[in-house]
Amino acid sequence: MPNTPGALPLSGVTNPSPTLIAARRRISAAALALGLVTTGAGAQTPDTSCYVTGGGTLEICRGNEAEGVFVAPRACEAVSGVQVLRTTPGTGPLQAVYQAEGLPVAKARRGDAACAPRQATDPLDGGSVRAGAMPESLATTMPPIQGRLWEVTRPGPGREEAGGRRRRRGETPPVPVPVSEGIAARHPMTVAGRDWAGDAYSYVFFLAAVPTESGNRHALLQARTLDFARFDIRGRAEGGTAWTPDGAAKPERRSRRGRSRIEDEPNPGVVLDETGAPVVGNCAGQGFDRTDLVGAVSVVDGVYHYFYTDVLPSDCGEPAATRRQGLYLRTSRDLTADRVWSTARTIAQPLPNQSLIRVAKAKDMERWVVAYRCNRPANTMDGPVSDLCVQYTADLAPGSLAGLTWFSEPQAIMRSPTYLGLRSGGDGTGRFGRSQHFWMTDRYGNLATPTNYRAKAGFLTWLDRLAPGQTGTGASSVFGRPVYWGTWSVRPVAGR
Repeated sequence: MPNTPGALPLSGVTNPSPTLIAARRRISAAALALGLVTTGAGAQTPDTSCYVTGGGTLEICRGNEAEGVFVAPRACEAVSGVQVLRTTPGTGPLQAVYQAEGLPVAKARRGDAACAPRQATDPLDGGSVRAGAMPESLATTMPPIQGRLWEVTRPGPGREEAGGRRRRRGETPPVPVPVSEGIAARHPMTVAGRDWAGDAYSYVFFLAAVPTESGNRHALLQARTLDFARFDIRGRAEGGTAWTPDGAAKPERRSRRGRSRIEDEPNPGVVLDETGAPVVGNCAGQGFDRTDLVGAVSVVDGVYHYFYTDVLPSDCGEPAATRRQGLYLRTSRDLTADRVWSTARTIAQPLPNQSLIRVAKAKDMERWVVAYRCNRPANTMDGPVSDLCVQYTADLAPGSLAGLTWFSEPQAIMRSPTYLGLRSGGDGTGRFGRSQHFWMTDRYGNLATPTNYRAKAGFLTWLDRLAPGQTGTGASSVFGRPVYWGTWSVRPVAGR
């Protein structure tokens, strides 16, 4: 649990001098700036600045928020995009669902937590979805890993024959997945099924790069689980959808090339929209940091809302570093339907390259809340200071998101006054790397907080690639890097 400092204590000093008080305040401020302490929910540090949101009716004040380290992975491990999920009403248990390393990690000797440092060089690195359970009281600490979804797999026999049979029957096969090299499962988004209609499953949507005529594009895949330890993968079968148990729970054997192979692994099918088209990214791309189709799923009034970012189709021919993005929405009433999602609706555009936006229904309010990657208005000697921005809409109309002012001009620099002022992490010189953020939700993907912080408006997690990892600052910017957590508060403007 975090410490709860305000000013440093003056215990044992009677009527301290103004000089002593000023000195101790300077030391306390320096400790906060260096991340040596974290501010707890009960701290009395005064708010330094606030910004107005929610159509002018709400305000978020920076400072006085809890922060801490969520997980410090080993040098051979990677953690990002951590969604903390309350799977039942009320309190606990919680599940952490996140993106991890894709290739098998060598087992350390008993009592030895060290492992060989790794670099993100393989296209499958960062290609695993994992999950672990924890009680509410430990919501600020990564739980032990209890399950995993689709690390590296190999094709089982009969894949090509099955594809040939589909072609001979005149069927249109789904967009292919690169099963010959494995599935790199990334950016999981988890939400409960229609439990109000008897569906007991939770569903995990995740992304994989699939080959198309124009190059690799992100595609949306789907899994389901009852316990977050065993998963079924959604595939295509004659007559509709087929759910096949994921081979990660089955015994493995080694292939001749040294990678793990899993027997009888499922053949995933790309999720379809209402027109029968596969849900894939607008443009081809390469790299680990693509955000096309990355977002979150939130249930409001029995309707699933999938908000995500993607490259604007008009910019597909532009260099990858300068492609603009848009915020899109797809909706569904049944995640088990043969054609799950509606066609894409554009909500906001243009947005800067590499925008990553999470949208959910706000906690205890009929509003949307968004958290997105941004930079603070002022630069340091090293350039823009990375942070996370949070805004609220005036209501639950999806179009109200279009009315938000996301960034200051010029938008490409991604500066905004709506930043949270996060303090944890960094490399010691003021350089921070806020990325792959997510938050805590209830089972319907709407904002929730741990019972320890029930008065807070939200609970964020984020990866800092610039903070020192297990092997210092010069190794991989993915493996061994810490993931942090933090809270924020919101209040009516009248309460100022």
